[in-house]
Amino acid sequence: MKAGDEHAFRLLVEKYKNTLFRVIYPILRHEKDAEDATQEVFLKIYYALPEYSSQGFKSWMTRIAINHAIDVKRKKQRQNETVFEPDDLSTFSQSEENIVVPLLRKEQRKLVQERLQDLPANYREVIQAYYISEKSYQQIAEEQQVEVKTVETKLYRARNWMRRHWKEDDFS
Repeated sequence: MKAGDEHAFRLLVEKYKNTLFRVIYPILRHEKDAEDATQEVFLKIYYALPEYSSQGFKSWMTRIAINHAIDVKRKKQRQNETVFEPDDLSTFSQSEENIVVPLLRKEQRKLVQERLQDLPANYREVIQAYYISEKSYQQIAEEQQVEVKTVETKLYRARNWMRRHWKEDDFS
């Protein structure tokens, strides 16, 4: 491969594409982004081959993949950030504030709705009913034709699932 054998590089890609995808996906947590990042990692590997020093090839590739995935995640987070300085906020007129605040809330709601799609269906229903529709345990129990205790249990399990699978950074 170092000599530029394209066939050897194609074999490398076939052999390690799933391995690198499995390294990248937990960092990005989005299938399409992970696929794109995996392809980008192979390009980085190809261009970095001359510097490779024949020690732990799989570890070397994995390190490149992890670093690239972290870079991609940081870049996406920066793209989603909107920074307001205190001076900027004071320059908003009342009418601009009336426009900006609802837009920011709408953006946050959209992000939460997208993340809710990641929840298992039985948890998603109870979370949406309780937190988004603001229904009581009793109302949810009646709608789902279950006991109130079942609703409590589902909410408890859904919250635990979210704690295990989501990070606060996912919503900022």
